[in-house]
Amino acid sequence: MAEETRVLPAEWAPQAGVMLTWPHADSDWGPMLARVEPVFVEIARQIALREVVVIACHDAALAGHVRALLRRAGVDDARARLHAVACDDTWARDHGPLTVTIAGTPRVLDFEFNGWGGKFAASRDDVVPQRLHALGAFGAAPLEVVPLILEGGSVESDGEGTILTTERCLLSDHRSGLGLAEVESALQRHLGATRVLWLRRGWLEGDDTDGHIDTLARLCDARTIAYQSCTDADDSHWDELQAMADELAGLRTAAGEPYELVPLPWPRPRFGEDGRRLPATYANFLILDGAVLVPTYDDPADAQALSRLAGVFPGREVVGVDCLPLIEQGGSLHCLTMQLPRPLSVGPSTAA
Repeated sequence: MAEETRVLPAEWAPQAGVMLTWPHADSDWGPMLARVEPVFVEIARQIALREVVVIACHDAALAGHVRALLRRAGVDDARARLHAVACDDTWARDHGPLTVTIAGTPRVLDFEFNGWGGKFAASRDDVVPQRLHALGAFGAAPLEVVPLILEGGSVESDGEGTILTTERCLLSDHRSGLGLAEVESALQRHLGATRVLWLRRGWLEGDDTDGHIDTLARLCDARTIAYQSCTDADDSHWDELQAMADELAGLRTAAGEPYELVPLPWPRPRFGEDGRRLPATYANFLILDGAVLVPTYDDPADAQALSRLAGVFPGREVVGVDCLPLIEQGGSLHCLTMQLPRPLSVGPSTAA
């Protein structure tokens, strides 16, 4: 039956748009809005150069403010679709929808979001996809509410049935509390997975997600994985990231071949005002139609990261975006975004 044939498109597949959720004064971003909003503006601008950016704004007043910011940045109103939707935070990768196709027709999936295992308030974020859908943000695509805790940053898809993920996150007691076989069955049922590649190792200090795959290792095509390496044997991450690199070397494609592995350079340590190590990672890039947006950290390794990813994505412009302010809240560029693959069509603005 067509209903049983689901595909979670790869990020490099054609896109209708990308979703953002804008920071607001009552969120954790409140004290640093002046520093973080320019990062959001630049991400939105880069998306809008190539496709549509769909922005959830906490209320109508914020939507008007965002529209003014984007206009000053030269963003065409038609390329930025704004909606007033109450939200707790900004991590659209995790509270935003995952879109699958069923017999070529898009369906928007709204999984449960519990603030990465109850670490943060998330009751409003949990229903953002439903509220956006009610406003027509996802066009005519039907919405399916899935009673399973799953964050978009925890799964990578090659669009051909392979899902790459981590045990540390998906098997966490703070998520759905399911065992490995049960999780694989759920990924097959909801995302069309035909096989699941699990990483047991891999971790970043300052990461609240319990090891999201999009901070560690990323599918770049069906045969290539770019991953965050560690080149400092004295760093606290050395053992974990070396072990993860060994695991990646043991993975095989659906055709039984080793993956081409692309190590990304290791940025120097960054710390927050409270002394906590911040999770700077180059693996948190976003693939767009015709481009790849790569987080940079005012670090000597930035140029090498851009160069290596340029080699992985020929034909796409590789663009660095200063994401140093983002990691102060524990995430980076990819964590803020959720792609909306074609053939989904994006609806018009309902605010500003």
